[in-house]
Amino acid sequence: MIVRNEQQMEAIREAAQVAATVLDRMCMLVAPGLNTYDLDQSGRRFIEELGAESACYKYQVGSRIYPAYTCLSVNDEVVHGIGSIDRVLREGDVISVDVCTRYNGYIGDNCRTVAVGTVDPEVQWLLDITEESLYEGIKAARLGNRVGKISSSVQRVVENAGFSVIRDFVGHGVGKSLHEEPQIPNFGKPGNGPKLRENSVVCIEPMVNMGKYGVKMADDGWTALSADGSVSAHFEHTVIINRDGPEILSVPIGKEALALV
Repeated sequence: MIVRNEQQMEAIREAAQVAATVLDRMCMLVAPGLNTYDLDQSGRRFIEELGAESACYKYQVGSRIYPAYTCLSVNDEVVHGIGSIDRVLREGDVISVDVCTRYNGYIGDNCRTVAVGTVDPEVQWLLDITEESLYEGIKAARLGNRVGKISSSVQRVVENAGFSVIRDFVGHGVGKSLHEEPQIPNFGKPGNGPKLRENSVVCIEPMVNMGKYGVKMADDGWTALSADGSVSAHFEHTVIINRDGPEILSVPIGKEALALV
């Protein structure tokens, strides 16, 4: 777990604010009739206007290169969905908008699942519970706790509501690289994992299926879908571990960081 100095923390804070500002602007555009390619291109423009770069675009894993500027996952798509002209949002859909930016050499990362118009009450409950589990996980991100305390806090909220936490994807440390140590699963036991250290920065991101937790990969090699076709939700914040408690850095420019004490 990497400990940051004051200069690094301020750089990550600025990057996270850029990512949060882009996320807010993109979510305000979500409406029936919008295709996800146009939404992604709007994200590209917002990122450029703020003097940043997409940390998703051309991200490489092996021989695979991610082609979009943001990750847009609709309904049963869990993560890493690619914007498409052919994917038109409809009333009752949900879309996870995941924005990762690089600003002055540091990464900001956040995600929110948004209802398209009016959704089924059970789907809205999924969104509410997933967001609640995120904040419970953040509250557990305190000095002296282990990563497993975050994991178990998320899992408890999700499973008490009858939903399932994804096992295949995890939260992570963040800084100069998009994915750094430690890995932060959304399930586990409080005593597991490394101890949280002061001035370390992590991304906590519950991914939750309405049905079972299994996932499958789409033919594009990037998009992960729920194996049973159930709706999925995903919420994420960039968080710094302070002496007095966790602080959410991924808030829009001009807004104060949110400290959970």
